[in-house]
Amino acid sequence: MQAQMLAPAAVLVAWSLVMLIWMAATRLPAIAKAPGGLKNAKPGGRGQDLEGVLPDRINWKSHNYAHLMEQPTLFYAVVVILALMGASPVDVLLAWIYVGLRIVHSIWQATVNIVTVRLLIFLVSTVVLAMLAVHALVATLGAPA
Repeated sequence: MQAQMLAPAAVLVAWSLVMLIWMAATRLPAIAKAPGGLKNAKPGGRGQDLEGVLPDRINWKSHNYAHLMEQPTLFYAVVVILALMGASPVDVLLAWIYVGLRIVHSIWQATVNIVTVRLLIFLVSTVVLAMLAVHALVATLGAPA
């Protein structure tokens, strides 16, 4: 059951890389078209500095990529805990549901980005993550010393 529990995490890592490529593929041409392009970039500049410079639709991919570096880090930890402690089929199912919701969230945020819908997807995925976290707590706190 370890591999089955780790597979959703591997898919989410791969999806994060897809979002990174999508972000670069849309941002770099937009930067090149912006007045001055990268020539006017200040030393030490960050992606957030492009807010208001690039169109919002371009920045949405970057926003989502940043989101994939936030809450999913908790998911990765929970997945490893459950894989080590012995995941149940329910844990594996919940992990796949979480990953599916995060992918839907990414596509929605990167293309349509109506915040009320995005928030609902995020909340449902957070509930699923919380369920996984509770399962990890039970597995570790109830384990023999």
